[in-house]
Amino acid sequence: MFGVSTFCLHDLPLSTALERIIAITDVVEVMDEGMHYLENAELLKSYTARFTLHAPSRGTNLASLLEPIRQASVEVMTQCFAIAGEVNAGVVVHPGYFAWVEERERAEQQCRRSLAELSHVAQEFGITFFVENMGNWDYFLLKTPDELSLCGNVPFALDVGHAHQNNCLDEFLKHPAGHFHLHDNDGKEDTHSPVGGGTIDFFGVMNVVNRCGITPIIEVATFDGVVQSIETLIKF
Repeated sequence: MFGVSTFCLHDLPLSTALERIIAITDVVEVMDEGMHYLENAELLKSYTARFTLHAPSRGTNLASLLEPIRQASVEVMTQCFAIAGEVNAGVVVHPGYFAWVEERERAEQQCRRSLAELSHVAQEFGITFFVENMGNWDYFLLKTPDELSLCGNVPFALDVGHAHQNNCLDEFLKHPAGHFHLHDNDGKEDTHSPVGGGTIDFFGVMNVVNRCGITPIIEVATFDGVVQSIETLIKF
């Protein structure tokens, strides 16, 4: 079984996106921003699907050295966790970024501080959350397996497209992940292409995913690409 992210229909209202996605799978990850931003859990409660939420990442920064921004980012995640708790959903968060190379060490400290606070919040709402590895973007944390210590006791979400873009997918696959995002690329751009549309060895990826027994989330850019990805992944 494969889950699907609403990212593929982010330009449509969430209710419309859910109707189309739930017609092909009962596991859905809601990209909780833009037109799919969740103010409450009521819409999700009207479905029997299993949900995960991708917490807002555009405009938030758990590693910000500006303490009011870091605190506000934690508050945004807390609101997301509260909604997740109502529908028994896991949550994926981004680790954040730093503005200047010289600030990296302090940003890592801020990230750890935020994740520690969110761990208490997750316990309060009875949910699990995951920290996603980032693509090859300047100043973002958690781009390589060497940085996994940032997560502390929080499980990480392996985004295979991001790992491939950073030339370290094989190394990431050696580490236990609690969640998976599947999409393809040519190793250069983060295109969120359909599975099979890039240069990722999905035979190796799916060997790991299947051993873990975790339902992966297809996070490609178009709905047609989702359908194509499912057809390709079924072979594994």
